[in-house]
Parts: sequence; C-alpha cells; structure tokens
Amino acid sequence: MKLLKTYLHGYEKESILAPLFKLLEAFFDLLVPLVIAQIIDVGLKNRNRSQIWGQIAILLVLAVLGLAASISAQYFAAKASVGFATKLRQAAFDHIKDLSYSALDATSQSTLITRLTSDINRVQDGLNMALRLLLRSPFVVFGSMVMAFTINVKSALIFVVAIPVLSLVVFGIMLVSIPLFKKVQFKLDRITQATTENLTGVRVIRAFRKESDEVKDFDQRNQELTNLNLFVGRLSAAMNPLTYALINLATIVLIYQGALQVNFGTMQQGQVVALYNYMAQMIIELIKLASLIITINQAIACGQRVQRVLAIPSQAQTISHGKQTQLADSSVEFDQVSFTYEHAGAPSLSDVSLTARPGQTIGIIGGTGSGKSTLINLIPRFYDVSQGTVKVGGYSVKDYAPGALVKAIGVVPQKAQLFAGSIRDNLQLGNPAATDDELWSALSTAQAKDVVEAKPGQLDFKIEQGGRNLSGGQKQRLTIARALVTHPQILLLDDSASALDFATDAHLRQAIHNLNGQLTTFIVSQRAASIMQADQILVLSDGQVAGLGSHEELLANCPVYQEIFYSQFPEKRKPVQA
Repeated sequence: MKLLKTYLHGYEKESILAPLFKLLEAFFDLLVPLVIAQIIDVGLKNRNRSQIWGQIAILLVLAVLGLAASISAQYFAAKASVGFATKLRQAAFDHIKDLSYSALDATSQSTLITRLTSDINRVQDGLNMALRLLLRSPFVVFGSMVMAFTINVKSALIFVVAIPVLSLVVFGIMLVSIPLFKKVQFKLDRITQATTENLTGVRVIRAFRKESDEVKDFDQRNQELTNLNLFVGRLSAAMNPLTYALINLATIVLIYQGALQVNFGTMQQGQVVALYNYMAQMIIELIKLASLIITINQAIACGQRVQRVLAIPSQAQTISHGKQTQLADSSVEFDQVSFTYEHAGAPSLSDVSLTARPGQTIGIIGGTGSGKSTLINLIPRFYDVSQGTVKVGGYSVKDYAPGALVKAIGVVPQKAQLFAGSIRDNLQLGNPAATDDELWSALSTAQAKDVVEAKPGQLDFKIEQGGRNLSGGQKQRLTIARALVTHPQILLLDDSASALDFATDAHLRQAIHNLNGQLTTFIVSQRAASIMQADQILVLSDGQVAGLGSHEELLANCPVYQEIFYSQFPEKRKPVQA
C-alpha cells in the first residue's frame, strides 16, 4: 500500500485536517457526560435552576461546535478521498494504456476493468472512512476510559478489562476476513469476464443456441460469489452481536458496581450516569470501529489488487531509451530471429532471416498459427525477440527511442478496430493535424472513398462503438486509410483485406504500390492472390522458414507454398503425366 500513498500528494493538508477535526468533535463528545453529571449532582440535587440552564447552554454550545467540527472533517475527508481516487484511477488507466503486449496478454480485460472501477471505488470509501473514524473511534474508546478514571478509579477498571477483550474479538475477525475479501473480488472478476464475453459474443452464442448454457454458467458463477459474500457477511455480522454482548455485560457490571458505591456514599448518582454514558459512547464507537475495520479490510484488499497492476512494468520501463529518434530509411532486416511467448511451451518463431529493402513489398503466408502476425509485431517492437536481431533503417529496434518506431510505421491489425466518433476522428487518430485533403487521399488509396461518400455527413458520419454500423469490409478499408494518414515509411498489413472481394483487394494493392516514396510494405495474408506480386514472399510453417523468394521461385521449389497455392487455384495445377 506504500505505493498508493504517493497519490495522496497534494492532499496532505486535508488528510491531516480531517482526522484533527474529528478528534475535536470527539473531545466535545467526551465532555458531555461530565456536563450531565453536573446537572444531576449539582443542579437537580440542589434544585438550582440557574445551574441547570447554564449547563444546558454549555451542552448546546458543545453540540454546535461538534456539528461544525464534524462537517469540516467530512468536507476535508471527502476532498482528500475523491482527489486520491481520481489521481489513482487516472494513473492506473495511463499505466494500463502503456503496458506492453506481453503484459496485456497475461492480464485479462475483466480484471483490469474491475481494478479501474469497483476496486478503486472501495479504496476511496475506505480512505474516506479511515480519515474520519480511524483515529476518532480509538480516541473516544480510550478517552472514555481516561475520563472514567477521573470519576472513579474502581469503576474505571471495568473499562480496562472490557477494551482488550473487545479488541481481541474485533481484530481476530479482521484477520480472518482479509483473505476472504480478496477471494470475493476474484469471484467478481470471473463474473465480469463472463459478462464481457457474453456481450461481445452474443451473436455467436445465439447462432449455436447456447443461451441456456451461458445462463447456467453465469448463475453458477453468480451463486459462488453470493455464497462467499454470505459467508463473509455472516462472519462480519458476528462482530456486532459479540461486541454488544461483551459491552452489555460490562455495562451490567458497571451499573452494579456504581449502585453499590452510591449506597456506600463514595459516588454520586450523576457520576454513575456519566460512567454509563461513557460506556454507551464506547459501545457506539466500537461498533463503528468494527464496521470501519471491515471497510478498511475491503479497501486494503482492493488497494493491493490495484497496486499489483501498477507494479507491472510498463512498456516505457521495458524499452531502453535509445538514441535514434527517426528512421534513416525504410529497410527491415530479420537476422536469425526467434521468439517465444511468455509461458508458451514452444517458440512461435525459430531462426527467421529476411531482408526487405526500401520500397519493397514483402508477402508473408503460411498456415494458421505459423507465426505470421508474430513476425510483423516484432518490427514496431510490440514484442522483443528472444534471440537474434530485428533492424529497421540499419539500426536494431532496441536502439530507437520510445515512440520513434511506431511513429514511422503504419499498422493495420488483423482485427479491424474502430472507435465511437466520426470517421474524421478515427482517421486522424495517428495524425491529428491531417487535413481533409489528406484524409480523402488516404480513403481513395484504401478503396474507401465511395464508402464515406455514401454516408450521411461523409467524414462527419458517426461510427458506433466497435464500428457496429459498418460492414467488415468497410471497417477494414477505414483502418487501412487510418494507417495511411500517418504517412508511414513502413506499412504492416496483417491479413487486413480478408473481408474484401478479390477485385477490391487487387485495386488496394495496386494503389499502395503506386504511392510515392520508399514505402516498404509487409502483407500478411491467407490468400496467395494477395501476395503473388510481392517482391519477396516468406512462407512460414510452424514458426520456421519454409521458403523465401518470388512467386515463380516458390511455386517451383517450395512444397508448402505449392500446397497453399494449388488449394486456392486448383485449375492452375498441371496434370500429372503418365
């Protein structure tokens, strides 16, 4: 939790004033039983009305001062806790956005969403309660004991015995509860994950008529969370009756002891009432403290979960701060590159070597899981190689300053992802300063100009979340245009034309080929037709190079490429001569 303390910076004053005002309020509360004792022992006993009204006036003053102190404490506690949660949530969001691909692969989306929402909200509530009550409740408990000693030492010994016993019960339940709260949040992660998968995959679920199975699975997970919450709730609920029982027992002993001393003339009736009031205050504060400890336990468990996310090394930490700030040219070289995903049983790429000169088009083809996407993700350094070297512009990718590679590389991912907003907003994602002429030029190259022209508002047409109001082919063309708007020196197309018809795909490749400059293009595709015209074609099989050369060379010498090509163009296969 030490890491999270840094987010209280700027709220030190509020973090000090909130408990101080609460202590001031508690001090006023501790004076009330003494005033009441004076009313009974002096005013009522002597029938002194002026004394009674004077003490009542003091009670009113104490009430007003206590209310003012309480409101002030609440204000400062709320300001500190809300400000802390805002900074923490922003820091967590920024950190998650800066995590490397490897870190994101190892952390589920549902877990990260829970950290940013439920966990941080619980931490905020815990901090608010702690600032207001963490010092106040113990102060009142021990203050009641001290004030009791000022009234009668023998009766005050009851407080001395009651407080440790009650503390043992409260803290014992607390120690058992902490790990259970962590399990509750873990179960909540599972429910969030199930909900996310059902919402994003609702069409698939309905297509296979799996609604009832998903409902049963959700009910099971929800019931597990409910059962655990009930167990933790019962455990926490046991704290109140236990403390009530112990306090009431102490109260009975106190009243009995006080009654005896009143009979003996060593105590006055008002003093007994004052001791009872102090015991009552202690009851209330211990119940508050028990509730506070439960809240703080939840906050600590959630804070530790948030802290674990913040402790994941960010991409900026894992990437060395190289000196190269821009590409010398658009050449790309793979020198005996191997790569293994974290916790994977086998390498995804093994001993891959390839050189792409500026302006060349490189086609990459192979079966599913052969490592095609992995290979091009090494170029912008989304992942670091396990062995070998990847060079861009003559320098290792590790020699570039953070952001320099991504700035010069246009990436079109395998899954077309658009964001809610206008088409213009989406196209300007990588180049906010792009003019409308540049946007239309990129759309024309991406074969998406007619798509945008047909939309109401054209560039101002609103795209729904995830591009739900666009077809698969339209989304792919817009993502290609978005990459072209950045004027990249290297363009990575990761199976980004799979939803396009053959004619549109051919026009797209021709338009990209006709672009001015030394644009080096990598095309990953399952279609042989999409990469036939490439300057070089890399054939991958189980992460290894099965062939490298032109279409004609591979068709003559590479069995893997032959199998792929003839499966798609069976009419091209030459008949076997008898």
